[in-house]
Amino acid sequence: MEEDPYWFSFALIIIFSILLKLLVKNNKSATIIKKNLPPSPPSLPLIGHLHLFKQPIQRSLQTLSQNYGNILLLRCGSRTVLLVSSPSGAEDCFTTNDVVFANRPRLLASDHFNYNSTVAVAPYGDLWRNLRRIMTLEILSSSRINAFSSVRQEEELVDENGGAGSEVQVKKLMIHNLLKLRETEPEYYTDEIIKGIIMVLLVAGTDTSSTTLEWAMSLLLNHPTAMERVKAEIDANVGQGRLLDEQDLPKLHYLQNVISETLRLYPPVPLLVPHEASEDCVVGNFDVPQGAMLLVNAWAIHRDPKVWVNPTKFMPERFEGWNSDEGYKLIPFGAGRRGCPGAALANRVIGLALGTLIQSFEWERIGEEEVDITEYLGLTMPKVKPLEAMCKVKEPMPQHSPMDAII
Repeated sequence: MEEDPYWFSFALIIIFSILLKLLVKNNKSATIIKKNLPPSPPSLPLIGHLHLFKQPIQRSLQTLSQNYGNILLLRCGSRTVLLVSSPSGAEDCFTTNDVVFANRPRLLASDHFNYNSTVAVAPYGDLWRNLRRIMTLEILSSSRINAFSSVRQEEELVDENGGAGSEVQVKKLMIHNLLKLRETEPEYYTDEIIKGIIMVLLVAGTDTSSTTLEWAMSLLLNHPTAMERVKAEIDANVGQGRLLDEQDLPKLHYLQNVISETLRLYPPVPLLVPHEASEDCVVGNFDVPQGAMLLVNAWAIHRDPKVWVNPTKFMPERFEGWNSDEGYKLIPFGAGRRGCPGAALANRVIGLALGTLIQSFEWERIGEEEVDITEYLGLTMPKVKPLEAMCKVKEPMPQHSPMDAII
C-alpha cells in the first residue's frame, strides 16, 4: 500500500515539537545556571523552608542569615522569598530597586482585608499615588500635624471635672476635613477610601505606638540612670509649672534618644511589611527573580554586631549626634516610597506620652527584680509579660494652664 503522506507529515511535526521543547528546556536550564542567585539553605519537598521558621520569627530568620548570609533566597511552599538582613541589602532594595519592590504581595492587597484602599497595601499605581497624596498632604504633613496638636494634647489630659477635648473646634477634626474635601473632589474621597484611611491609621498607629511606649518605660525602669537623665532634661527645659507640650520636644534630645534606642531594640514591626518584585533585579550582586516576596528583617539589622557596638545593650547615648542620613542601620518605619508616612507623627505622639508620664509621676519597679523584657509572638512584638510598675503623683503636680488639667 502506498505510504500516506499525511501520517508522515504528522510524525515530522511531533518529532520537531519534541526537539524544540528539549531545546527550549536546555536553554532555560542554561539561563538558570548562569544566574547568580542568592544562597539558599537545604529545603524539603513541597514546603520548602517553612520547617525552619520558628517563633519568634525574627530570631529564627536572624539565625538563618548568620549561617548562610545576609541575603537569602527561601521557599515558602511555592512562594519565593528574598530575605534581607543587612543595611547594604536594604539600601539596594529601597533605593536602586525602589520602584521594582514598590508592590505588595497580592494576598495583602485583598479587598477582604482593607477595602483595597489603604496606602499601606494598595498595589503600586494610580490608586496608591492618590492615597499617598491624601495621607501626605491632608493628614500627615507638618502643617496638618501642627494643626491637630491640640487634639493630641487633649488625649493626654482630662479636665478636673472628668470631661474630655470640649474646646477643640470641629473644623480641626480629620474626618471632617476629609468629608469637606469630598465636596470638591468626590472621585478621590469616596466612602471606601475614607474608611480605608481611618482603618490604616487605627491599625498602624495605635498598637504600634502603645507597644513602643511600653517597651520604653520597661527599659527606663531597668536603667534608672537613664530615667533620671530624662527627668533632669525635662526639668531643665520645661520645668514643673506646666505639662510639656509638642513645642518642647525638639529641646528634649535625650528623650528622643531613648525613643530611638527603644525602636532599635524593639521595632514595632520587626519584619517590615512585605514587598514584591515586579521584575528581575539585582540585590547585593545577586540575581532576584520577578515575583519574589521581599522580607526585610529590621530586628536583625538593628542588632547586627557589625553595625552596632554592644547591639543588645540599651544605650540611648549612641544616638547623640545621630544623623538621619546614616544609611539603613535604623529602619523601624521602613524606607523608600513605601516607607511609613506616619513616622513624624509617631515620634511626636510617643515623645509627648512618654515625656508627660515621666514628668508627672515618680516610677518604680514593683520589686527588686528587673522588668522582664522578653518579647512575645505577634506582628508588633509585644512584651511576653505586660508591664507592671508603681507610680505616684509628683509634688507639685505640673499643671496645664489653659485647662487647669491633670493626667
